Amino acid sequence: MPEMTDLYGLPVSGADAAALQGIDDFVHGFISFQTKAANVLAAAEAAPSCALVNAYAAILYMLLEAPVAPQLAAPFLKAAEAAAQNATPREQATVNAARLFHDGKVPELIALCEETIRRYPRDMVMLKLGQYHTFNIGDFPAMLRIATRAFPGADDIAYAHGMLAFGYEECHLLDQAEAAARRAMELRPDEPWAHHALAHIYLTRGDVAGGTVFLESVADTWRDLNSFMRSHNWWHLALFYISQGRHADVLRAYDENIWGLSKDYSQDQVSAVSLLARLDFAGVDVGDRWADVVDHVAQRGADTVSPFLTLQYLYALGRTDDRRALGVMMDAIEARAADATKHDHRAWAEVALPAARGIVAHANRNWSEAARLMGAALPRLAECGGSHAQRDLFDQIHLDALMENGDVARAQQVLEMRRTYDPDGVPLNRMLAEVYTRNGLPELAAQARARTAAASGA
Repeated sequence: MPEMTDLYGLPVSGADAAALQGIDDFVHGFISFQTKAANVLAAAEAAPSCALVNAYAAILYMLLEAPVAPQLAAPFLKAAEAAAQNATPREQATVNAARLFHDGKVPELIALCEETIRRYPRDMVMLKLGQYHTFNIGDFPAMLRIATRAFPGADDIAYAHGMLAFGYEECHLLDQAEAAARRAMELRPDEPWAHHALAHIYLTRGDVAGGTVFLESVADTWRDLNSFMRSHNWWHLALFYISQGRHADVLRAYDENIWGLSKDYSQDQVSAVSLLARLDFAGVDVGDRWADVVDHVAQRGADTVSPFLTLQYLYALGRTDDRRALGVMMDAIEARAADATKHDHRAWAEVALPAARGIVAHANRNWSEAARLMGAALPRLAECGGSHAQRDLFDQIHLDALMENGDVARAQQVLEMRRTYDPDGVPLNRMLAEVYTRNGLPELAAQARARTAAASGA
């Protein structure tokens, strides 16, 4: 069979035209967050002798972030490995990556992704996969390093610049992150991961107004993306709405663009959980919106695929009076933390477990215990995955416990630190007004109330 090349000029072996189309759909769909990535499944079923298309199908299933994922991926992985002997070295590396992903050998997978990008800088799947896994273990310098390996070879690919931007941003190198994101948008104005990086940059700089204007200006381009990217970029916009006290806008964003796109998907669930929690902490009436989210989270049972995801599932389950599902999840966390055979044992045992106990204490209104446990876990929560914007949920759980426990001295410290990146935040300044009043500092309380009034237009 004659050699073919994928959309970025990389050789593909053992493929016919249909298999090549499935490969291209996966490559572009994966890095651009388009639903066409799923086309690889039918293409793989029709081409069992093509190693690459089957490896990509296995990877797609593993990205479900669910306990059933390895079982779904297994047939495609088997086909990929059977065909690998006739594949190119790059394709064989992709097959090996699918196997390592399936087997949970994440450190080895990250090393393989980085080496592959060094040799084949236009392999956007291995770049994205490497960043995905370094992000999930909180190794942000590695996330950035892997992205830099793609240059200058991928300089003409907008998505490579978008991934580079997020690597810079998670390392708190905001100027470099913005330059990379803007370059991505010069190549493709609709590049959603560049939009996402800029959302983080605006948030970290405390430019809520600028972030709102920017995200609203590009929001129409997210409509046809997969549920994660559409809901997650809207989630970032919703954070700005909360800061501005725009309650109707944030609830509309939740109902139309965050919850309901793919209710069974992990990332959609945690976006809903974390946004509803933030609205609760901001004093916004969310009506009966928790019920549907909790019903879907409860169906996960003992899901410990990711500590970052599991902690948010646990918080949602604590929102119901029926504690059976909460107990099932907590038992699973205890068991996962006791398993010393996994690569992320310390993250589970030393970080996720105390955080989980703090979340349960918060659900039980044991405020002092919740504050103690969450405070102990917070400095290392990056080891559980998630961005700093996402992990802020756990900071807010800790802050809520401090406030409920009447620890207004510690709450003042936390709130003023938060004000460095949310200076005019309406919920934040309302809490500061309360804290300064309770600390016997009426002038500072008055200043906080004035900031609240100015920001909310009251």
